[in-house]
Amino acid sequence: MIEPLAEPDRVIPFPQAVPVAPADENTASMIDVLQEQLRLAREGKLRSVAVVSVSSDGGSIGTQWSCTHGDITSLIGKLTVLTHDMMSARK
Repeated sequence: MIEPLAEPDRVIPFPQAVPVAPADENTASMIDVLQEQLRLAREGKLRSVAVVSVSSDGGSIGTQWSCTHGDITSLIGKLTVLTHDMMSARK
């Protein structure tokens, strides 16, 4: 009878958890918005999304999007409305 070879140790430790940083009101608001969008995406209620983000020092602005071809015009239109709303809120 042939003895089976010993299996190497297959336990892989998890990396350390990211420490929970205290969230101020602005950070908590951003997290709430992102979690709501994530929930909608998981439920299959979204087909397109666009995100604009500004770094904490204000030095860079990033954009990301994922959309179906037919939604491009609608997203641009809504982003235009959002731009006008944000500009009005600044005053």
